[in-house]
Amino acid sequence: MPDSHRQSIRNIGLLSAAQALGGSNSSIIMSVAALAAVNFAPDRSAVTLPVTAMIVGLALTTSTATMVIYRLGRTRGLMLGAAIGIPASVVATLAVILGQFYLFAAGLFLVGMSGAFMQQVRFAAADSVAPELKSQAISWVMFGGVAAGFLGPQLSALSIGWIPGAEYAASFIVIGVISLLSVLVLAGTRLAPTHAPGATEDKGRPLSVLLRQPEIVLPMLGGALSYALMTLIMVAAPLAMVHLCGHSPTDAAGAIQWHVVAMFAPSFVTGAIIKRIGASLVTALGLLLIIACAVIALNGITVAHFTTTLILLGVGWNFGFIGSTAMLATSYRPQEAGRVQAVNEQVVFGSSAIASLSSGFLLQFVGWEAINLLAIPVATLTILLLGFGSLRQARA
Repeated sequence: MPDSHRQSIRNIGLLSAAQALGGSNSSIIMSVAALAAVNFAPDRSAVTLPVTAMIVGLALTTSTATMVIYRLGRTRGLMLGAAIGIPASVVATLAVILGQFYLFAAGLFLVGMSGAFMQQVRFAAADSVAPELKSQAISWVMFGGVAAGFLGPQLSALSIGWIPGAEYAASFIVIGVISLLSVLVLAGTRLAPTHAPGATEDKGRPLSVLLRQPEIVLPMLGGALSYALMTLIMVAAPLAMVHLCGHSPTDAAGAIQWHVVAMFAPSFVTGAIIKRIGASLVTALGLLLIIACAVIALNGITVAHFTTTLILLGVGWNFGFIGSTAMLATSYRPQEAGRVQAVNEQVVFGSSAIASLSSGFLLQFVGWEAINLLAIPVATLTILLLGFGSLRQARA
């Protein structure tokens, strides 16, 4: 086996492990953060604010994270991002113990900053292999999130009562331990060199030109709306289950667990499907599954309805997000990667932040059904735009 091929496999394995660990942090927060915040939130409609703070932290840091990674190199930049999760976990844990709502939001904001770096793992994989292997590399790294689907919710449920008088506090200690493990795993990677801004004479096309290219804009739109719709429904689901429908926190954690598994398990085959039918069609299929999940949610409020909804939502996100990423990864030159990826992350996670912020208020004032009704026309419009883009490219 050639050394370069062996190193590629090693990198993909380590990045997959890093994805599993980083995803566990996110699934812990999605499982218990809103439920923890209920105990000391100033108002019931604000309980999703800490989760939103995490997503806002991620969105605001995406451009900076991309540039830091391109300055320091992929391995050192990703290690720095993972390390931010350690102090973040300390702040969040203290906030739960002290009952400080806004300090809790600040802690989760820092977790989001760490997550902004970890989102670059998929691009690190794609840019470190041959062009024909990009979609498979992205898929295999994302497949590491399957472990996160089991690990995060189980750890959050297991640690709920570890600190007497401070329910859920220990779940956020776990985040610090996981972040430390992520640093150690990333230290073993040997990733492709980055093209730092200004480091080469040929800087590629100007950003203003890049953002007028349909092959760049459409993947950004597909990724942004896939992520936003997933966030909108996922953030609201545990609250709807426990506080509107009377299900237990354990039921909610179980539904989120299968949702996170569904987000990443299809990655085992998503790359192969993309090679067979194309990234644009896979993205559209993901959005169609999100429509299907909303239809199921509108037809019942049992645990089975919620779980099925979240499973379909996870698979839909997987196809939509990986399909969009694969489309985007083939649309720019190496010297343009940093700028395109930075804008993409800003758009994708900015949309997700808006969705998360809206989720709690929509659940409080218009209900679970209205959230799912909203998802249907948004996903349908996105599918039509992707179809228009594909027809335009075919004619060209």
